[in-house]
Amino acid sequence: MPLRTLVVGLGNPILSDDGIGWQVEEALRRQGAGSAPEAAIDILHACVGGLALAELMTGYDRVIVVDAIVTGQALPGTVSHFTLADLPGTLNSSSSHDTSLRLALQMLRACGAHVPPESAVAFVAVEAQDVWTFGEACTPAVKQSIGAAAAVVAHLLRAPLY
Repeated sequence: MPLRTLVVGLGNPILSDDGIGWQVEEALRRQGAGSAPEAAIDILHACVGGLALAELMTGYDRVIVVDAIVTGQALPGTVSHFTLADLPGTLNSSSSHDTSLRLALQMLRACGAHVPPESAVAFVAVEAQDVWTFGEACTPAVKQSIGAAAAVVAHLLRAPLY
């Protein structure tokens, strides 16, 4: 039986570069990623974090999250790949109204939910230039990275889990 895999395009599609996850998710759909029934790959987009994001992961063996990131250490449009353990702190990684994704997954696991192990949660992050301006278009450098980010996701989908 194939591993159940979820690809989540994360972000806010009306905040310029923050919508890159949604745009990569749409590119993957156009390329036919996950379209074969035997692939057991679901692709969706979401505007959630913490516990709500962890709940989306319930029932999956592997998850790939595509999102914008603002590190200030790379040029806009730079595509990076992180594991959950290696994910750098981000602007919205913690909130007094929610919990971190790592803690949310631990809580769900402790309650008996089937969620992927930390080693099976990957992030494909695109360095954003502007996540504050209302608009559905990404900045040019970030828009040019859609294909590269989709290629990283496609590579991860073909790679063995461990």
